[in-house]
Amino acid sequence: MDTSINTTAPTVTGIQPTDNWKPRFFTIWTGQALSLIGSALTQFVLLWWITDTVGTPSALAIAGMMALLPQALLGPLGGTLADRLPRRIIMIAADAITALCMVVLIVLFATGTIQLWHAYALMFIRSSMQAFQQPAAAASTAMLVPQDFVPRVAGMNQALQGVMTIAGAPLGALALAFLPLQGALAIDVVTALLGITPLFFFAIPQLITPKEQQASLWSDLKTGVRYVTGNRGLLMLYGLLALVVLTVMPTFTMTPLLVKEHFGGGVNEVAFMEALAGIGIIAGGVLITVWGGFKRKVVTLLVSFAISCGAVALTALTPGNMLVLAAAWWFISGATFSTGNAPFVSMLQTLVPNQMQGRVLSLLNMVMGLAGPMGLAIAGPLGEAIGVRGVFIVGGVLSALVCVLAFLSKDLMRVEETKSPLPAAERVE
Repeated sequence: MDTSINTTAPTVTGIQPTDNWKPRFFTIWTGQALSLIGSALTQFVLLWWITDTVGTPSALAIAGMMALLPQALLGPLGGTLADRLPRRIIMIAADAITALCMVVLIVLFATGTIQLWHAYALMFIRSSMQAFQQPAAAASTAMLVPQDFVPRVAGMNQALQGVMTIAGAPLGALALAFLPLQGALAIDVVTALLGITPLFFFAIPQLITPKEQQASLWSDLKTGVRYVTGNRGLLMLYGLLALVVLTVMPTFTMTPLLVKEHFGGGVNEVAFMEALAGIGIIAGGVLITVWGGFKRKVVTLLVSFAISCGAVALTALTPGNMLVLAAAWWFISGATFSTGNAPFVSMLQTLVPNQMQGRVLSLLNMVMGLAGPMGLAIAGPLGEAIGVRGVFIVGGVLSALVCVLAFLSKDLMRVEETKSPLPAAERVE
């Protein structure tokens, strides 16, 4: 079987990253960043409205499911379409639909006809649109910047996640202090338009297989799954990240309980811990942006994830009268999770053929999107059995150990050595 890649088959639309790439990339990235910050602000506003209006754990749990599961379940479809259709159009359409739904929600609030299910529906639609927007945006990165700048973009994105973690709640609260609720929600419409506008003026290069030579949508989706499962090193990386998210995500949710029960703190102490976690994520993203990580990205991510998981355990092992030390460990956990996750994404963007990246990256989002809720489902009963400290300690220690043992895997350590070829179904003879 011929395993070579026919490099003349796909066509490239747009201009190449070497042609004065900075104005185009940074304009698009800034617009998307503003849109994401607006979405984080709106998410807080809606959650606060649900808390203030209904105030039950089940209502907030449903809101969380509406915000997470559609993105996880629809991600593979979104990634498949991102490899078949113009990614710029997908990004515009996804943001535009979300903004339009937000306008409808604003009208419902302004007329006093809002109901709880309306908010749930908006969260569901937004999460669904992110399932299409995110893989399209992520797969576009490698075509917008030179290859040696891809790790730095991943660092910038990690720093942006930290900004959203820190700024979402305060900005939402500030907006509610000066604006009616519908006015606060209108900020998301404005930021969405700021995110869309640059896409009308800048082309995004893309490798596209001619339509007459494309397989069916279902075949493309299966090809993406086979691409990941057929590469042992890549498959192990996915499993490793799933384990880290499964372990770390529940601790973010249980931080208030740990602060209250073990450290005897209140809302201010919880805010202090969460703010430091966000600052840590920003610091890690900035570090990767400036430094770029070790020459071998797999070493950077394994070392970072091992430290992050270990710091989770050390946070709970800190004596109850030393909250500041616990917060320091929590900062380190957030920072090193960021320095581990950024090389992971940039590795995929450089190793995976661009016309496969939408599917491969969306499968990653699906894995992370499902690992978080699974971790919460496990952590609840486990916390009842061994206490919240036990969840932090057991999960952190076991995950750190797995990250260390991963250095023994030859497949994993060789994952960067060769660029995996396209599956036969993706080659055009």
